[in-house]
Amino acid sequence: MGALTGIRIVEFGGIGPGPFAGMMLADHGAEVIRIERPGAIFGPHALARSRRAIGVELKSSGGIATARELCAGADGIIEGFRPGVMERLGLGPDVLIGANPRLVYGRMTGWGQEGPLSNAPGHDINYMAVAGLLDGIGAPDQPPVAPANYVADFGGGGMLLAFGMVSALLAVKMGAPGQVVDAAMTDGAALLASMSWGFKAAGMWRDGPGANLLSGASPFYRCYACADGRHVAVGAIEPQFYAALVAGLGEDGGGQMDASQWPERARRFAAAFAKRSRDEWVLHFSSDACVSPVLTFDEAAAHPHNVARGTFVGDAPTPAPRFSATPASAPTAPRWISGEQNEL
Repeated sequence: MGALTGIRIVEFGGIGPGPFAGMMLADHGAEVIRIERPGAIFGPHALARSRRAIGVELKSSGGIATARELCAGADGIIEGFRPGVMERLGLGPDVLIGANPRLVYGRMTGWGQEGPLSNAPGHDINYMAVAGLLDGIGAPDQPPVAPANYVADFGGGGMLLAFGMVSALLAVKMGAPGQVVDAAMTDGAALLASMSWGFKAAGMWRDGPGANLLSGASPFYRCYACADGRHVAVGAIEPQFYAALVAGLGEDGGGQMDASQWPERARRFAAAFAKRSRDEWVLHFSSDACVSPVLTFDEAAAHPHNVARGTFVGDAPTPAPRFSATPASAPTAPRWISGEQNEL
């Protein structure tokens, strides 16, 4: 019995961050019913797990009536269409909350429900760019590099929507009315950079890729190539961890925070790491050096720590976070409601 057992969510079919939010809610016990186009393929990826789907044609009056009926009995909905689409379908907040005053209406968009870009197309890389995050990611003197679509889509988008939904559902439980949760990926991406904005306010931030302590400028917080072409990740920020790192490399560690020494020290560290394979270095260092192997997906699934914790099940991560009194159930395969049949 997960922490959200007893909560019913209607998820309007989409891609990326909306399904991720639905997955998080379903992982922790919510009953999530996904409205899909008739004949659509539902699953089998992890984002579709632990919920049921129903084929509904939203271009027909009967389909709209079915959607309204589902939402009338729900605690919350999730939709990821561009602004105005749900209103044109007759499924906007005024209609659905009007019929169900306790409904939490979750909206997932790139740019938000209003603003000059609200109806513009975009993807994770665009939202990160406008939020100011992309400028600092990558190697110095090279164009910025997008970290896949983890930041705006899933961190600033889906995870923030899930947080917003749970917060609004809790408010309803405490006596508040239903409301709209406007989760914009550009807002969420900006929020994830709160610590960096703190550095900027303190005069400790430099614009540009690889220019800051945690983005590649420092020799003790970056990745290095090893003799076998694999990599290690080094995160030896605190003095005691840095001391273990330089001792293991046989290097002089004086002036750790003297940024003028960083380029030369990084060059020497890189030359040292290039002399042994990744796994040899991992065995060589104690855990105090904060040196870790950069693992592939398959390697991560087989790593002893992840195996011990059950971090992965099958070909996907397990639900997180973990609850002591209301643990999440094991994820289940998505399935269609009633007689709707599609290959998953």
